[in-house]
Amino acid sequence: MKIAVYGQTINSDYSRELSHLFSLLKQKNIEVYIYEPFYRFMKSECHFLPDVTATFNSGNDLPDEVRFLFSIGGDGTFLKSIHAIKNKPIPVVGINTGRLGFLSDISIDEIDSAFEQIMTGKYCIDERTVLEIESPGDAFGDFNYALNEVVVAKQDSGSMINIHVSINGEYLNTYWADGLIISTPTGSTAYSLSVGGPILTPDSENIIISPIAPHNLTVRPILVPDSHTLTLKIEGRGQQFLSTVDSRSESFDFPGILKIRKANFKIKTLRLHGHTFYSTLRNKLMWGLDKRN
Repeated sequence: MKIAVYGQTINSDYSRELSHLFSLLKQKNIEVYIYEPFYRFMKSECHFLPDVTATFNSGNDLPDEVRFLFSIGGDGTFLKSIHAIKNKPIPVVGINTGRLGFLSDISIDEIDSAFEQIMTGKYCIDERTVLEIESPGDAFGDFNYALNEVVVAKQDSGSMINIHVSINGEYLNTYWADGLIISTPTGSTAYSLSVGGPILTPDSENIIISPIAPHNLTVRPILVPDSHTLTLKIEGRGQQFLSTVDSRSESFDFPGILKIRKANFKIKTLRLHGHTFYSTLRNKLMWGLDKRN
């Protein structure tokens, strides 16, 4: 079996667990391809060199036979691992060494049992919707996709911006606000949640439109089918606005037009048996701390 390992930086306190993971892989005679910057980080900061087959810098460097990609870090690392492999149909396994961990939901402390379940096929594959953004000058390059959300926001601390939104060519509303979040179901527990957006299960076929600090307080988040195309025309008093696609940001001149639609592929993520979406909600959002439950 061949797997890929992606990471950026981790707390050196996890060096022992990381060494143990690579020992497990070696014991099972698994060929390991590791992200080149992560390999250099472990060498310089963790003083540890894993036994690997080769390094990679993008999905184009990986053999077609790679079965899984292990993302080691938090949810931010998980999102960046998607950018590394682009639209290759490789299931991503999130090993959490970060904080919250909605996507990276396998604790590194349970790596032995998780590894055993993966090797014996005791897991599920979830397919998650991805958003495609069409921007001026193709600013986001050859991977203009978001697993969590697309955000449009003012670039300075001055006046709000105007965002005219149409859905399939029909005018919806003009948002006078600090910004707007266009979220997938996966991103419903991220930025959108913090501004009052609803939580959606990963298989929900919807897109969330959530305003950021709208001037009109009756303007609330809305769900639209993910088969629809959104067109955003952004205007403001300043020079530029900011658009963020997951963790990547670009500045655009006023006025600007962005188009957002569902991508023609989905991201595959691995989920262990017993790690359901609802149990993750209870654990990560600490709902069970209410003694009345």
